[in-house]
Amino acid sequence: MTAPAREAPALPPLASVYRSRVSVELKEFFRQRESVVFTLLLPVLLLVVFGAVLNFDLGDGVSFTQYFMAGIIAAGILGASLQNMAISIATERSDGTLKHLAGTPMPRSAFFIGKIVQVLAVTLVSIVILLLVGVVFYGVDLPTGSDWLTFAWVTVLGAAACTLLGIAISSIAKNGRSASATVTPFALLLQFVSGVFFQFSEIPHWMQVFASLFPLKWMAQGLRSVFLPDALAADEPAGSWELERVALVLGLWCIAGLVLCIRSFRWQDR
Repeated sequence: MTAPAREAPALPPLASVYRSRVSVELKEFFRQRESVVFTLLLPVLLLVVFGAVLNFDLGDGVSFTQYFMAGIIAAGILGASLQNMAISIATERSDGTLKHLAGTPMPRSAFFIGKIVQVLAVTLVSIVILLLVGVVFYGVDLPTGSDWLTFAWVTVLGAAACTLLGIAISSIAKNGRSASATVTPFALLLQFVSGVFFQFSEIPHWMQVFASLFPLKWMAQGLRSVFLPDALAADEPAGSWELERVALVLGLWCIAGLVLCIRSFRWQDR
């Protein structure tokens, strides 16, 4: 008599798989000293340095640090999403991690859920640290009332757009090292032209036009609306915060990033 065929073991519930993958992603990130320093501590160091050196009044009782807070938070979101995703996924692809995961019974959606939750968690930690340092050491005024709602949707939309773009960019690099060499200079360039380190109104017009093609400029502009008085909206290129356009551009970048991810993502090197 032939032995009865063994039934395949039942897979755990999808929610359990998602929780497990999220836990793995968070542990992997916070155990990598380089990632923690680069993603979480670098924005804080920039805030401390620029806050100490450029501590002057912009008018209407607004200090440069108050202005700078919006830009450095936007840069922190960019680092936690676009840079983090592009470098980490390229590294996992080149060392065979993605190929191994693709060959397991784990739903592939769990991998992306884990990455998204990791970005949101790291973004939240980064924002809390920056706000704490800004308030305690530089007297930065926090948003009030409905400004917190604007803060929330700008952060979520910006993080989503940059995360999707980072996942798409990860497929361009041959490995993690080349991804870092490619993405980091580009991110620094965006920070310089998007009103992170300088007043956006002081940047040459052609740089403003270039910056407006990417999410960072719109994140910084949306966040300035919650940290600065409405009187300073007149210094923006359109003379207002343009929150409707901020939402539109970041939403379009989410759609574009998703399309790029679907068309370009690879589980293994070519």
